[in-house]
Amino acid sequence: MQKVRKAVIPAAGLGTRFLPATKAMAKEMLPIVDKPTIQFIVEEAINSGIEDILIVTGKSKRPIEDHFDSNPELEANLKEKDKLELLKLVEETTGLNLYFVRQSYPKGLGHAVLQAKAFVGNEPFVVMLGDDLMEDTVPLTKQLMDGYEKTHASNIAVMKVPHEDTSKYGIIDPEMEVEKGLFHVRKFVEKPDPKDAPSDLAIIGRYLLTPEIFDILENQAPGAGNEIQLTDAIDTLNKTQRVFAHEFKGTRYDVGDKFGFLKTSIQYGLKHPEVKNSLREYIIQLGSELASEDAKEADKVDKTPKKK
Repeated sequence: MQKVRKAVIPAAGLGTRFLPATKAMAKEMLPIVDKPTIQFIVEEAINSGIEDILIVTGKSKRPIEDHFDSNPELEANLKEKDKLELLKLVEETTGLNLYFVRQSYPKGLGHAVLQAKAFVGNEPFVVMLGDDLMEDTVPLTKQLMDGYEKTHASNIAVMKVPHEDTSKYGIIDPEMEVEKGLFHVRKFVEKPDPKDAPSDLAIIGRYLLTPEIFDILENQAPGAGNEIQLTDAIDTLNKTQRVFAHEFKGTRYDVGDKFGFLKTSIQYGLKHPEVKNSLREYIIQLGSELASEDAKEADKVDKTPKKK
């Protein structure tokens, strides 16, 4: 059995949900407190034992490459001023086995993954989406790699979501639970209407795939949104070789929209050693001020003359 050594991170999206900030800036470089979102993804890959990482980029994504490159002038300045802790942070993002390829046209996630065919070769590999930050004792990517060692098959991460949100995700139709949290899948459905959703188990942005997926993606017809959908290709793969669904029980932070990004920033800020105490005090103060405003509004309503 081949070892899982490679990961693919699609990062070619236009980031329209974060305009105007992403007009000239890669969405993946937006920081959670002081760390770009894509760095969280790269760190998860490295901590899982991944050796080589391909980032699929597009136009206006050059800052991603610069972030993971060395900056001799900055490093020399920090060293000269004896800012060794900051120097360590800067050096953490260099010296990694990172590779980059361009997706020239935004034809969907499946098409972005297809750009990795030459990089992956005939090996199993992991796809990691940047909109989902995962937190658990064992990194989710490592959980999927461990699952592959047991099943010798593709493993897709899923998580329960509110039923009304199923139209936002790829959803699985579970056939049977072969062991706790591991499912055989009858079919994979991309963004079904809630009334048609076969379950509440949604694909959440981590995939361990066998290389046969590339032959399917090369011939995959456009699906939802007139794009090449990875979920559709996985459903086709499942017809010829078993694809398992692994239910994630850790914490998922969705940074794909403004509100999710703000919540994640607050939650990570409450753990950050430099700002956690000040942020906690501010939240308590803000909560008190909002409660006072609500009480005043309620008092105004109570004192409003009632029509007879």
